[in-house]
Amino acid sequence: MNERAAGVLMPISSLPSKYGIGTLGREAYRFVDQLIRAGQKYWQVLPVGPTSFGDSPYQSFSAFAGNPYFIDLEYLVEEGLLKTEEIEKYNWGEDPSDIDYEKLYRNRFQVLHKAFERSRHEKNKKYHTFLKKNKYWIDDYAFYMALKFYFDGKEWLKWEKELRMRKKEAIERYRSLLAVEIDFWKFCQFTFFEQWSRLKKYANRHKVKIIGDIPLYVALDSADVWTHGELFELDERKKPINVAGVPPDAFSDDGQLWGNPLYNWKKMEKTKFKWWEMRMRSSAKLYDVIRIDHFIGIVNFWSIPAEEKTAIGGKWRKGPGRKLTQVIKKAAKGSDIIAEDLGVVGENVRKLIEKTGWPGMKILEFAFDGKSMNGYLPHNYKDGNCIVYGGTHDNETLLGFFCSKKESELEFVYNYLNISSKEEIPDAIIRLGYMSIADTVIFQMQDILGLDNKARMNFPSTVGQNWRWRMLPGQFTGKHIAMLKKFCQCYNR
Repeated sequence: MNERAAGVLMPISSLPSKYGIGTLGREAYRFVDQLIRAGQKYWQVLPVGPTSFGDSPYQSFSAFAGNPYFIDLEYLVEEGLLKTEEIEKYNWGEDPSDIDYEKLYRNRFQVLHKAFERSRHEKNKKYHTFLKKNKYWIDDYAFYMALKFYFDGKEWLKWEKELRMRKKEAIERYRSLLAVEIDFWKFCQFTFFEQWSRLKKYANRHKVKIIGDIPLYVALDSADVWTHGELFELDERKKPINVAGVPPDAFSDDGQLWGNPLYNWKKMEKTKFKWWEMRMRSSAKLYDVIRIDHFIGIVNFWSIPAEEKTAIGGKWRKGPGRKLTQVIKKAAKGSDIIAEDLGVVGENVRKLIEKTGWPGMKILEFAFDGKSMNGYLPHNYKDGNCIVYGGTHDNETLLGFFCSKKESELEFVYNYLNISSKEEIPDAIIRLGYMSIADTVIFQMQDILGLDNKARMNFPSTVGQNWRWRMLPGQFTGKHIAMLKKFCQCYNR
């Protein structure tokens, strides 16, 4: 990522669609075409794994699988596996700018089941090749999802004891009982990866690279933890001993209690980090560039006793550091890596990032505290090996962030950007990022469109109204495209 370039952060889920959520269909290809016209070289997406309770892409049922919601239904109609009227008889939500996850959960799998029942995937050589290439995770994931639906969506810790503890007899009995349903989940993964592969090839052919985002941790309610329990800090009942989060900071008095089980790094190291190796290999097939969320947790991580109600009672512990980054680098096979180095970044984190050579992140929303020595201000960047963002999926939109401030608080902002009103701020911040020495600059689509906090993607430590924003058809206009193109040309991106 050493050349000067620009990109857009736009989740697959946020693409326009008639059927409730963005997909890998025609709107995704149209978006690639728009990026090309805008002079963009990167499309960054949020994690594309299947989402669990709370609908967060950072809490997935699998670190390897793709989200069945993203399978484009219109392509399945073209393949003769569905009829348009079968799709349209369901209610996919009333608001095209919003995602109704409850309706998706109730309806999407019914529709996909119809396609599965009509498909002849078992006679497709590509299907069997796919299963063979993904054997490390596909059988366990499909079995896990079949069990989850059989037990009405309950997390695996609430399944019957023999199954929870993975007793051989129980495993064999349920594999036989749920054989057809297991095949359905494999079909969904085959279909997702077929559609993803076509889209990625189209983007790459037009010189657009896909940046993927992988969470450092995995969800407790996941195939990974149920299948590989020995690699996590679980007690003899398979319940978490310690969980992940971050300590109190300027954004939260209680810190953030994520609840993900922590890795048993000693056990991981004994296996030569095999699970991580396989995860990175899989991610390298999906993405051209891999952003590792919460990278600092590889060096030192906040460990919170599972019984705590907030993150306050946690403590810092040492992570695997360079032992793991060496495995990641080798497994990613030349794919670029971005280290998400936000949060409490100590000298040990900085040293590891320097050794890897991976770029870190600069957030322009964090830059304007009125102090000219703020490290997020572009004039303080030491070199171009970094990625500049206006904000991330966890932040307010640029308009929402700055418009809530008093005029007196914005005096430094106006002076720095050479503007005189709040309304000018979003475009001026985008220009600032483009003109910086950073090799890469990426802005959220919401900020390019100049939207307020109604379009905010996520409010950390809350559940229910996050991950729902969708772009309306035609909302990304020629005017926006022309602005980005002009900035690319003006600042050699």
